[in-house]
Amino acid sequence: MTETSSTPDVLAIGRLGVDIYPLQSGVGLEDVQTFGKYLGGSAANVSVAAARYSHHSALISRVGNDPFGRYLLRELDRLVVDNRYVATDPSLKTPVTFCEIFPPDDFPLYFYREPKAPDLNVEPAELDLDAVRAAKVFWFTVTGLSQEPSRAAHHAALQARGRAENTVIDLDYRPMFWTDAAEATAQVARALEHATVAVGNREECEVAVGETEPLRAADALLERGVRLAIVKQGPKGVLAKTADETVEVPPYFVDVVNGLGAGDAFGGALCHGLLEGWELERVLRFANVAGALVASRLECSTAMPTTEEVDAILQRGF
Repeated sequence: MTETSSTPDVLAIGRLGVDIYPLQSGVGLEDVQTFGKYLGGSAANVSVAAARYSHHSALISRVGNDPFGRYLLRELDRLVVDNRYVATDPSLKTPVTFCEIFPPDDFPLYFYREPKAPDLNVEPAELDLDAVRAAKVFWFTVTGLSQEPSRAAHHAALQARGRAENTVIDLDYRPMFWTDAAEATAQVARALEHATVAVGNREECEVAVGETEPLRAADALLERGVRLAIVKQGPKGVLAKTADETVEVPPYFVDVVNGLGAGDAFGGALCHGLLEGWELERVLRFANVAGALVASRLECSTAMPTTEEVDAILQRGF
């Protein structure tokens, strides 16, 4: 992407890799005949989703010095995500992730990130801290805290940002990336000292603050200093809470094709709503529909909806 001096609206840091998705559903990988290749990784997907709403979106990450790495840099460019902060690691290979598709609610993931993924090799010294400070939304995930030097880079970025508005932690806890849940809890506690927005499901809230009941989880996050706590409740919808307001909205139901990526679509739409300054209920309804639309499609990054697609549903009365 041609470099621009403008400050990113959304600056995300974290996981980037290649998603290899079967083009047949309802069968195990051992029986799949054909696959599709897509850009993936939670932070990367959020970046793409935000870009779909015409925001200047940028990603901090790394890829390997290999064909998959070149593909990801090219794909970020094609999807209008600023890739100037995506470095090429000299030794680690670009990770790939396979999934199986058993709709409506079973989508096993198989991560190939050994011995280490390049996105976990981001060094504090390579961060553009001026961009981190100035970004209107800074998005980071729990996965990025799981290993060094990525952990140190995240904390350096958060220290520089100084709990600025719209510093968002995605409580994206994946047990396969951690030694144990207690280690994740300790790292999340440290990161929450700098976050102003937290978003996660009930299981992720349990790791973060020891609560699964949505209201108690939201309260526990607010007690840590977060100004907006969002708890995803699956088929019960989404609950969000601030010091002055509690909002709960129902899900938007679709025929699920692939549930992976729906949370990242929600995240990108959340960034959009925060940037637009919408009232909380509108933000949640928009984000719910965006997530549902991606769940109704096979891909993740390339399935992110446009504003017009989401608004068309909202105008019908959801």
